[in-house]
Amino acid sequence: MSPMSQLAGYAFALFVGWRLLRSTFFKSPLDNIPGVASDSLIGGNIQTMFHLRAGWTFEEEVAKYGRVSTFHGFFGTKLLFTFDPRALHAIYVKDQDVYEESAIFISMFDLCLGPGLISTLGEQHRRQRKMLNPLFSAKHLRGMTPIFTNIIHKLEDAIGSRVKDGAHELDILNWMGRVALELIGQGGLGYSFDPLTKDVADEFVDSVKAFFAVQAQLNTIVRYTLPILVRIGPAAFRRKVVEMLPRGGASQHMMRISDTLAARSLDIVNEKKQVLQHGDAALKQQVGEGKDIMSVLLRENMRAAEADRLSDEEVVAQVSTLVLAAADTTSNALARIFHQLCLHSAVQEKLREEIIQARDDGTGKLRDLDYDEVMELPYLDAVCRETMRRFPPVTTLLRIVRKDAILPLSAPIRGIDGAMMDAIPVRKGMHIVTGVQACNTNEELWGPDADEWKPERWMKPLPRAVEEAHIPGVYSNLMTFVGGARACIGFKFAQLEMKVVLATLIPAFSFELTDKPIEWNDAGVAYPSVGESFIPEMPLRVTRLRL
Repeated sequence: MSPMSQLAGYAFALFVGWRLLRSTFFKSPLDNIPGVASDSLIGGNIQTMFHLRAGWTFEEEVAKYGRVSTFHGFFGTKLLFTFDPRALHAIYVKDQDVYEESAIFISMFDLCLGPGLISTLGEQHRRQRKMLNPLFSAKHLRGMTPIFTNIIHKLEDAIGSRVKDGAHELDILNWMGRVALELIGQGGLGYSFDPLTKDVADEFVDSVKAFFAVQAQLNTIVRYTLPILVRIGPAAFRRKVVEMLPRGGASQHMMRISDTLAARSLDIVNEKKQVLQHGDAALKQQVGEGKDIMSVLLRENMRAAEADRLSDEEVVAQVSTLVLAAADTTSNALARIFHQLCLHSAVQEKLREEIIQARDDGTGKLRDLDYDEVMELPYLDAVCRETMRRFPPVTTLLRIVRKDAILPLSAPIRGIDGAMMDAIPVRKGMHIVTGVQACNTNEELWGPDADEWKPERWMKPLPRAVEEAHIPGVYSNLMTFVGGARACIGFKFAQLEMKVVLATLIPAFSFELTDKPIEWNDAGVAYPSVGESFIPEMPLRVTRLRL
């Protein structure tokens, strides 16, 4: 062993020893809070938490300890887990500058996507959001609804051509991924990725689909050392380090995905800039007719004051960010809805009846619905809301405490020593995991059937406890799209996508389960696969109902 290797080994051993001594002999405000026992002295519960299947059970186990509990990170460090409404309000709204996005999260997306909306902090994030906010308004989405409808009719034709001679097994996740990418492509970027009329091979499309599945395979040590690694040397040096890793590993696969996303994003922005130089007439000849988010963003960016203007690097990063955030989360959310509709055939039929009645033009033919009509269908809305409540695509979020503070609680909790606590002191550097799904299924608020998927609950007034809890989410008293300055900017865009897809496909086809078991994986975004496989797919039996 070389002297340098020995020195590195000694340094690591000293670091581990220090962390273990610190966690053993130094008191933490979290020591009196009940929680899950550690799985190991070194890794705590981290491996279990990030496991694609065991992660679901682990989150449920932590939530059983109540609105506030603890689990263990590396070297005995304790992490706080909470879904207490008042604590969530402090974290995401009232004191959001104290509870910042985790460096692990920021480093991962900055490395893979660049300085886009989800990988920036502070003033840079606020400046980007100020520029993008108007592009996700209901007013802007109304103008995009015909574009959405046209794309989804192509999807209907594509699926119809594959089931014209009877029922067939189709990978619905694949089709939802294709249409979600084309929707954000045309509606968001003024760019067509997929004609939907035929199968196409595209490295960019494959990279978007693979992103979260590959990211979930990254070594836990890699995840936790990213905030340090991104500060070591120039980008070229860091790239050389990654290139030295095993070629079949997730890190190198992630690097290839990042390269593909960056290259295509740059091409899209440069192409759009060239068209803009030729004026509005040229834009109207493009996909999206200049109404897409990227065209408007580039125009507004050129007009903005220099202090508010986004750099070229930031604009390019928005492309990868928008595509990944919109395509992957929405496609998996749609897959979850179709899965639930297969598990609850009566709900599927009731939804079909509502949509057909709304789309009936009086001659027995089905017309297209405009923005307000599709958004206001009550049972369609209930199905979407209930799926987002019970099965949020992202189930937990991580925040880091930037300065010592007091985290308030909505009601006192009992500590391990029996004392009641109505607030928790938190220290700088402490990590807090907020339970999105745990909050959405809190029996104290939603009642004893909180774990059940029941769209009917949205057809009547919500429980008073839900209304009085003041959940800080931007959508339906839920934490699914979070709240505050880092709330999901595209949640209305996603709602429109889901509803137009369902309003088009549900009257045209029936969907049933096959004999292949569908399992859901707890990655950064939950996704389905078959049996013991972790490859993203969701086969369903599809039958044509209307020509």
